[in-house]
Amino acid sequence: GSELSGWAMGRWTYEGIDLNHNFADLNTALWDAEDNDLVPHEFPNHYIPIPEYYTFANATVAPETRAVIDWMQRYPFVLSANLHGGELVVTYPFDMTRTYWKAQELTPTADDGVFRWLATVYATSNLAMASEERRLCHYDDFMRFGNIINGANWHTVPGSMNDFSYLHTNCFEITVELSCDKFPHVSELPSEWENNRESLLLYMEQVHRGIKGVVRDSDTGQGIANAVISVDGINHDVRT
Repeated sequence: GSELSGWAMGRWTYEGIDLNHNFADLNTALWDAEDNDLVPHEFPNHYIPIPEYYTFANATVAPETRAVIDWMQRYPFVLSANLHGGELVVTYPFDMTRTYWKAQELTPTADDGVFRWLATVYATSNLAMASEERRLCHYDDFMRFGNIINGANWHTVPGSMNDFSYLHTNCFEITVELSCDKFPHVSELPSEWENNRESLLLYMEQVHRGIKGVVRDSDTGQGIANAVISVDGINHDVRT
């Protein structure tokens, strides 16, 4: 299938699970805690624990999703992107609307400036997105917004990998919609690679932005594991 024809092919696993919506919803717990003034003194603003219901053996969680979560918990990733098809746009968290009944709503994270920068780095260096001659994929004119959009302001996705990465780990993750065509012909793959090669490299280079170093004990000089780093004015901490 091409573009809107057969777009859902391969979206669901054999068990009928959409992996893109299969991560634990940590957003609701955070926002409920914020509404009750519990953050961050009684409820964390980062490293939010996975709800108990999600860990039950009969929970609707794909083995692929559990494997990815185990992988994310073993390695301290700080930057990531997941690649999709069917549009030409870069989306950034939050992917889930804060008003639960709204299908679209601007829902920024505490690190909105960073996420907008990361999305812009990719979008402005992607040859297909940056082309003045590009056509619209379908009906959304993302060119008006620099080919980036807050995920929830496009369409709400509860349990997305981007939101889970941000709330459960130190990782900042975006989604890249690579092409209007979900199933490009093999002859088109070299041009798809050229469209994305430089943007992939520039995106990875962004890992060097921001503060980095080692938190040490002032007496012994030894590194301190799990030290919480807070930045004034940003209600989302990170850990060493």
